[in-house]
Formats: sequence, structure tokens, C-alpha cells
Amino acid sequence: MNPNNLKTLQDDSLCINVNFCCQRCCQPLKLHPTLSNIKKETFLDLIQKSNKDGNKNISSRNLLNPILSHNNEAGADEFQTKPSSKEKDFGADVIYKTINSFRNHKINDCDFSLISTEQGSSIQMPTSSMISSSLLSGFDQSTSDANNKTNKDLWLQIQLFDILSDQSDIDHPLCEECADFVIEQMDKQLVNLEQECQEFADYRKKIEQTTSKMTKDEEVEALRSKLNQLNTVQNQLMKELQELNKQHEELDKKLEHSKRELKQSKTEEEKYWHEHNTVKFNYFRHQDRQITIEEKIRNSKEYYNKLKRTSIFNLTFTIWYKGPFGTINCFRLGRLPNIQVEWHEINAAWGQCALLLSSLAKKLSFNFERYRIVPYGNFSFIESLDDRSKQLPLYTTGGLKFYFHQKFDQAMVAFLDCLQQFYHEIQRQDSNFKLPYQMDIKGDLYEKANNIRYSIKININTEEKWTKALKFMLTNLKWILALVASKHPD
Repeated sequence: MNPNNLKTLQDDSLCINVNFCCQRCCQPLKLHPTLSNIKKETFLDLIQKSNKDGNKNISSRNLLNPILSHNNEAGADEFQTKPSSKEKDFGADVIYKTINSFRNHKINDCDFSLISTEQGSSIQMPTSSMISSSLLSGFDQSTSDANNKTNKDLWLQIQLFDILSDQSDIDHPLCEECADFVIEQMDKQLVNLEQECQEFADYRKKIEQTTSKMTKDEEVEALRSKLNQLNTVQNQLMKELQELNKQHEELDKKLEHSKRELKQSKTEEEKYWHEHNTVKFNYFRHQDRQITIEEKIRNSKEYYNKLKRTSIFNLTFTIWYKGPFGTINCFRLGRLPNIQVEWHEINAAWGQCALLLSSLAKKLSFNFERYRIVPYGNFSFIESLDDRSKQLPLYTTGGLKFYFHQKFDQAMVAFLDCLQQFYHEIQRQDSNFKLPYQMDIKGDLYEKANNIRYSIKININTEEKWTKALKFMLTNLKWILALVASKHPD
């Protein structure tokens, strides 16, 4: 045998001619060999069962569906089978898909035209006998060649699946898996139907038992009496319900009125609190301002009292000491052999003393006798009232002429005389006031503790004694300053 022919035979043996697919999953089907050898008695049995079940419309679908098509295959509008309502209720898990059946295609190279609605209305529908003869006509066809036999078997298989589809809500053919699934769903539906039938049977039995007990007239009369009582109670309750409805309406009106009053009250309350907050805010603001003003007043009074207690003379003129020297406003008054104070500093100290004594006299409105103090800084002098042309300088330039210059000594003696006069005036006002060092108009100061007199003159005197006398003079001036500041603070 030729190897090429052997290969061709092997390929032909492996090829399967697929004419049907599963109407549920669309998978191609290989039919069982027994379906290729269908007997005429099988068709008769199926047709009789279909007629007994009342399916008189088989002809309209079995006979017309496989032959209806357009002459033009490109524009063919093929009939499509949609799932019925029963199939929709059959189970949510069932997948429905329209499958173009082979029965809608040409068979035996025959061509048919689609019948319109108007034409179809005039066509007389075939009877059951006509349907049976039409379905069995395939068994009388000749089977001269293999091609005709194949077409005959295909025709009979199509008719068989149409009959099976008409007798149920499921389109055929189905594969084994889909058939098992459909059977499982039908079993579940059967169980549910059996449960419903059992429930209906139990309920019917219960009704029959209830009606069988109510056969006596007394029981009927008792029930009627009870029904009348219930009707009476119902009427009373209805009246009470009407009254309650009226009361409910009145209460609703009162509630609405109360709500309006409550809303108005809330509005007034909000307005009140707004005004209250405004007043409170202003009150706190003015209170803070008042506290601030009172605090300023208190501080001002304290400062005023402090100023009242403070003497301008004590602030302006500071009399103290620095070693052996008496000082006024930090200017030393005196001179020692080992500490040669500059004469301009001594002149400045005498100028401060003249200004202080002159200011104290003006404070008490006191006029000196014989002299008038003229404060002029480092060049202050004392003017004699007896001789206006005579001026006694409270300053000097030093040198040899200093020791023979009598006017400087006379000026210091005149100043001590003025201080003595002012002291007598103070004693006239306060007799208890005493100075620590006595003075006289000759220019001497007396120290009681050591019983020693010190002259304020520089001529025929030592620098130590002169410095000591000036220190005592400043001490007396400080005491007088303190008394005037305390007695006359204004």
C-alpha cells in the first residue's frame, strides 16, 4: 500500500463530522450510534404521547422551522429560540444562549422562501394526521447511496430533537454534563414542589379538622354571640379612637402653639443674652479702665507724697566728707600740705556754699544784715551793705599774694557772719535747735569735745586748722539745711 494513501486513511479515521452542538454550553456533540438507526415505531410512540399531552402545535414548529429561510443566504434572518418563562424559573444557574440550529439551513439542496404574515394568515395549519404522515415520510425515502442515507439520518435526528424539545422546556440536544446539571436542577425543583404539596395537604387537613369540630348549632350560636360582643367592643373602641383622634388634633394644635411660643421665647432669650453679653463686656472694659485709672492715681499719690517728703535742697546740695576734707556736691573745701587741692575746686565749693545759704535765706524770706551774698559759681562774692563798692571775693588764685590777700579772709569771715545770722533766725523759730559747732562773727569755730577753736582765716594759720574749720562750717551748714528741709518742705 502506498504510504500516502495510508496517511490519508488515518486522517479520515480521525475526522469527525459534527452536525449538532449542545444547546446550553455550545460545545460540539458526537451523537450516540443508536441515534443513526431510529425505528419508525419510536417516532409513532413519541408522536402519540405528544398528542395525548395536548401539544397540537408541533406542526407549526416542526414542519415550518427547518424549511423557512430567505432565498438570499447573505440576508437570511434565522429563527432563534428564546428561553420561556418556565426556563427562566427553572434555575438561576442555567445558562441560556441562542444556538443557530441546523434545521434552519438548507437540506437536500432545497431552497424555500419565507412566508409573510399576511400570506401565512391564509395558510391552513396542518392537522395531527398530516403532521404524523409528514414526520414518518422520512422512513419511506430511498437510500440508494451513502449521501442520501446520511441526509435521511440527519433529517430524522433533527425531527427527534424537535419532538423532545416540544415535550419539555429544555432545548435538545444536550451534552452529558449539561444533562446531568439539568437533571440535578429538576430534582431540586421536584423536591421543592413535593414540599409545597405536603404543606398544602397539611393545611387542607387542618382546615378540615377545624370545620369538622364546628358542626353543632350551640357552638355556632356561641360564636355568633362572641362575634356580636366583639362588634360591640369594636364600635366602642372606634368611638374611643375618634375621641382620641380629636384629642390628638387638639394636642397637636396646642403643641404647635407651644412650639411657636418656645421659638419666640428662644429668640427673646438670645436677644437678652446678646444684650447681656454686650453690657457685661462694656462693664468689664470700664472696670478694667477704672482699675487702671485707680492704679495710676495711687501711684501718682505715692510719687507725690514721695516728692513732698523730698527736699529740693537735699537733692541739689549734698554735703558730706572725704577723708579730712568736707565736701559739697563732691567739691573739696580745704587744703593740706600733702594733699594740694586745686584752687578752682576750692573756689567751686565756696560758690556752692554761697548758693545754698542764699537759697535758704530766700526760702525763709530772711535778709542778712551788713552783707549780701552774691552766688556766681567759681567767682562768687559777698557785697558789703555799708559800702556797695566793697566786694569780698570767695575765690582766689593762690600764690604768694594769697597769704597776704586780706579780702579772701574777710569774705570767709563775712560768710560765717551770715551763717551765724541765719542760725539765730532759725533759733528764733525753734529754740531747741542747736548746732554742733559754735561760731562767732570773728571767724572762729569752737569744738566742745576737745575745747579747741579753729579760725576760718587762712592768714597766720595752718592749712590743717583752716581745713578743719571749713569742715566744721560745712557740718553746721548741713544741719541748717536738714532743719529747713524738714520744717519747710514746700
